[in-house]
Amino acid sequence: MSKKQGRHGLFHAVKRTVGLFLLWTLGLDSGAWASAMAPTEILSRCDRARGNLEGIVWELTIETKEADRQEHRFLEIKAKAFDFLAHTTDPPKVKGQKLLMVDHNMWFYKPGLSKPVPISPRQKLMGGASYGDIAATNYAEDYDATLVGEETLDGESCAVFDLKARHKKVTYDRILYWVSKKRVVGVQAHYFTLSGKLFKKARFEYAHQLPTPEGTQPFISKMTIMEVVAPDAVTHLHFGHPRLVAIAPATFNLNLLRSP
Repeated sequence: MSKKQGRHGLFHAVKRTVGLFLLWTLGLDSGAWASAMAPTEILSRCDRARGNLEGIVWELTIETKEADRQEHRFLEIKAKAFDFLAHTTDPPKVKGQKLLMVDHNMWFYKPGLSKPVPISPRQKLMGGASYGDIAATNYAEDYDATLVGEETLDGESCAVFDLKARHKKVTYDRILYWVSKKRVVGVQAHYFTLSGKLFKKARFEYAHQLPTPEGTQPFISKMTIMEVVAPDAVTHLHFGHPRLVAIAPATFNLNLLRSP
């Protein structure tokens, strides 16, 4: 690349950055907002608020409610980018169970098994939660996104994206995803089967904040899941306070999954 080309590219990068700042600050209409940021850029920002970080640990509580029955499960999650290790700590009947996800491949292990078992992130974990719901999202790379409209949700202006899976290793084939224009986080999702049938809905809350070189960024604190076929059944995923830590590569070594 010539010096002239380099200066030309730098000029446009700076111009684009200033333009994005002005659009977000002034809160222009969804058309201007969308034209300033490509869907992939927006989804990347959303992904960072749902676990796509270079080293993070949090405790997860899964709570299911159906009629007069209520259940809880507690896990510790260690994640780096889109890989994670989940270790179940309670209740006693499932204590010691582990989930490992590396490069879209997932395995389950529990004490007594001779080796980890491959599973799909689409399989049900508990209540309305699938195994893939506890993983960091990578919507920016896993889905083709199309802006389909704008809606106000709980008084907050949102852009609505239609996400269609690029491959079969994702948890959902198609998602309608509501993204807060102000906070750049996903606040609602509708999940569809490959045939186009709506079967699950979710809402997201972001009470946590994480430090970044630019200041702070929101991090997910709660996911509420409602199944269309059982509207009275609700599953809550409570994300404990996240901690940014260095995670050793061996954490995601399948051969070490049987270790205590």
